[in-house]
This record gives sequence, structure tokens and C-alpha cells, in this order.
Amino acid sequence: MSANRNIVTATIQRRGVRQFVKFGIVGASGFVVNLAAFSVFNKITHWPFWLDFSVAFMLGGISNYTFNRVWTFRSSGHPGREGAQFLTVSLMALLLGDAVSWFLKGPMQVAGNHRVWFAATVSGMFLNFFVNKYWTFRGR
Repeated sequence: MSANRNIVTATIQRRGVRQFVKFGIVGASGFVVNLAAFSVFNKITHWPFWLDFSVAFMLGGISNYTFNRVWTFRSSGHPGREGAQFLTVSLMALLLGDAVSWFLKGPMQVAGNHRVWFAATVSGMFLNFFVNKYWTFRGR
């Protein structure tokens, strides 16, 4: 029993693991912002799906940048540079999400906008963490 506890304790004490957990918590809050925005836009606008998805995704991204900068990575780097890098990574994840949503709504003909939204959003999660950790907030 104590050997398992030591493994868990050692894992939790690793900085990268703590950052990934924090990144996940921040991502969950951004996920809620994204879902709320998408739901509102999907209901009240007559925009195409990709535009609802894209605007909601970027609003969640702004929230994520703010909390990741302050809490997850405790960055003291230049906010403009980091913001531009975070935005670049978010756009990469957005393009991946748009490609996933196009594939699911087109060739796969998946019904339900929220199911497609979920799959498209999750598709960029790992890309977001690793590129932001090792490029945007490296060394923090």
C-alpha cells in the first residue's frame, strides 16, 4: 500500500503533471465558456455552424489564455508575445477542430450539433497543452 502511495505522491509532485492537471482545470472552464457561447450563437444567430464554432472556440481560448498565464504556468513573460503565441496555437487547434467538424458533419453525417462540437473541441486539447507548454510558456 505504501509503495502505491509513494508512486502517486511522486507523480503528483512532478511539475509537468501538476501543470497538466491545472491546464485541464483551466481547459474545463474554457470548455464551459465555449459551450455556453456556442449554445447561444447556435440558437440565436443564423450563422453557419463553422462560424458559431469558431467564435465560441476563440472566446473559450481567451479565457484559457488568461488563467493559464496567471495560474498554470505563472508566467512573467511578455504578455503580448505570449498572447500572440497562444492565439497562434489556438488557431492551429481551431483549424483541427474545424476539420474534424467538417468531416463529422459531411462525410460521416453525424447528427447533433453538440456532439460534433464536443468531438471538434476535444480534438485540439493535447495539441494545445504540449505546444503551449513547450513554446508559449516554456521554462515557466
